Amino acid sequence: METSQLNQQKIQIDNEFGVIKTFTVNDEIEVIAIEHRLCTAQFSLHGGHVLSWKPQDHEEVFWLSNDTRYQIGAAIRGGIPLCWPWFGSFKQAPNHGFARTSVWQIEQLQMTSAGVRIELLLSGAEYAADWPYAFTVRQVVTFADTFSQQLMISNDGKTDFQFTDALHSYFRVSGPENVTIPDLNESIFDDKINQLSQCDPLDILDCVGPIDRIYQNDSSMTIVDKGAKRAIEINKTNFAQWVLWNPGIEIANSMADIHAQGEQEFVCLEAANTNWINLPAGETTVVSQQIQLHKL
Repeated sequence: METSQLNQQKIQIDNEFGVIKTFTVNDEIEVIAIEHRLCTAQFSLHGGHVLSWKPQDHEEVFWLSNDTRYQIGAAIRGGIPLCWPWFGSFKQAPNHGFARTSVWQIEQLQMTSAGVRIELLLSGAEYAADWPYAFTVRQVVTFADTFSQQLMISNDGKTDFQFTDALHSYFRVSGPENVTIPDLNESIFDDKINQLSQCDPLDILDCVGPIDRIYQNDSSMTIVDKGAKRAIEINKTNFAQWVLWNPGIEIANSMADIHAQGEQEFVCLEAANTNWINLPAGETTVVSQQIQLHKL
């Protein structure tokens, strides 16, 4: 299907490998629904946002709030928000950048025996007030019995620019009290709750919130969920940090887009670059993550 057709009409693909179709939420948010023999998944063009991925013979991998706002300009709570071109706060602009609240264009959509591959594009000059640079971001997402997500960030201008970024993954868990991340136990971290930097390594006995830490670690991680009897393995490329976050009861209750007791259902482990990265004019950099599941 041609790019213009992909972005101007409802998608309907039906072949021997599965079915792909689109539907609209609140008359403005376009969602791609995938039913493949290897998995089911949902993806929102608003925010270029992974909403769901459920491989065959496994439970749902990502958490999505029942109270999220599906409207243009608002961030979706759950799944994988894309934090770019800044992570956290930046000047007077909204937190976590504009990629997660922008409508992405589909460049290519393929369904084969190996899975479903979606290529998307974000570019334009409408963000000049907050971030006055020429750029292109291509996102490639592959849904199968494993999951992969790649961002190709290009500086299309004549001057360098700086960015930070994160794949803000919300992982569905049986309960934060059942979750450990052994691979982080030897890493120093910044504790944003207590405003402490370069904290000594600490064994993670659970992920009960409030917890908000930036770990200086570029290695692969495994979330061990003894309640769900599964391990979530996450590999990343060109991300220097991991961010571990759960708001805890008090903060979650103050957030209108987290449903009651929703904080008991997820742990965020985010592949991130929390320090500014310089991208020279005319150059491209690539960041990515890959996820697979293991039964315990």
